Amino acid sequence: MAEIHPFRGVHYNQRQVKDLAEVICPPYDVISPQLQQELYQRNEYNFVRLEHNRELPQDTTKDNKYTRSAAVLERWLAQKVLVADETPSIYLHDHYFHHNGREYRRRGIIAGVRLQEWADNVVRPHEGTLAEHTTDRLSLLWVCQANTSPILALFEDKGGRVSALLTKKEKSLPMLSSGEIDGERHNLWAINDPEAINQLGASLSDQPLYIADGHHRYESALTYRRERRAGSSSVSGEEAFNFVMMELVDFADPGLVILPAHRLVRGMSKAALSELAARLQSFFEVEELPVGKADAWGQINGLLSGGDSSEVKLVLLGLVEGRLLQLRLRDFNAADQMMPHFHSELYKRLDVDIVDSVIPHELGRGGESITYSYDGQDAVNRVLSQEYQLAFLLSPVRVEAVKAIADAGDKMSRKATYFYPKAPAGLVLHRLD
Repeated sequence: MAEIHPFRGVHYNQRQVKDLAEVICPPYDVISPQLQQELYQRNEYNFVRLEHNRELPQDTTKDNKYTRSAAVLERWLAQKVLVADETPSIYLHDHYFHHNGREYRRRGIIAGVRLQEWADNVVRPHEGTLAEHTTDRLSLLWVCQANTSPILALFEDKGGRVSALLTKKEKSLPMLSSGEIDGERHNLWAINDPEAINQLGASLSDQPLYIADGHHRYESALTYRRERRAGSSSVSGEEAFNFVMMELVDFADPGLVILPAHRLVRGMSKAALSELAARLQSFFEVEELPVGKADAWGQINGLLSGGDSSEVKLVLLGLVEGRLLQLRLRDFNAADQMMPHFHSELYKRLDVDIVDSVIPHELGRGGESITYSYDGQDAVNRVLSQEYQLAFLLSPVRVEAVKAIADAGDKMSRKATYFYPKAPAGLVLHRLD
């Protein structure tokens, strides 16, 4: 099944870079143009210059954001801003962050994982991929020949064997530590004892891995491996390009937080809004409740988190002025008719997939648009300020559902899960050359 390997991680030299918090960054897919600018200004060695370099109007096939990333990597290695460990290691990573007023710790191990095709069912996805994003990461792989950010994947720590090994390691001083920026901080240890590495490998070898975040990075790594193999006359199977960097987290980790992607809609005509109201009545029991602007999100969050967790329950804001609508699915069979038949029964029972099926099919044809917010308070504010007409507010997908969907060979709706926070880029880098 899964096969993990140590690797010679490349990381910042803390003799030159005093605080890691100033130089690590989120992965490319959540770096907006505004955040990119902020990260560039935060520190001259911020990893955004590798993970998501700027696009320029004068870019060419020989001078572009990918080639500039590669040039930065080589320059920082030459200047010893980045250094490689002498001994191949598996890395223990403690990621501290704040959510809803409390601090969490998510514990992961960063390792090289042998690439296996999706059909092998060893690495299991729960989302589909888009060609545009896969091509972007593949272009970066070819010029940098490195995994710049880890794929976040989940495993089952059967009998607590992995946890016991990691608890022993955390008693030593971390190899790298960061201060706190944006409510996050990090500790990193290198595990290079052969016996500990073998024990970790054995604990994970009899089970599949489940991608939580990084489906496009895995897809691009598969393509890169195929292309490297096709271009070589002799391949042993042990070359670095046969592996991809993953951060592996236990399904039961108390720091594993999943946020829902609330749906925000604008640009709907009065006729479309009326059609939506009728559609909702045919699928849901609809309860109108008064909403107070001062604590609208607190009220909505209470409705979403209360009651039976197996019940499909949504809240809609904006359709009736001064009211929120609590929606309880009346008939699963009726909702099934709105979904593609190839999906599993598990898919058809998820809040996010049901709401995506009842939003009018013509959405987007008349200037309407839909966007996503992972912050419930933000979603509510954007409707109350009339920036958006509607907000479909959802409960988070449970991690058990992620596993069940992947085991069934199915995929959730786009933007169904957000594993918070993202595993950072720049903590450790995996070279493929």
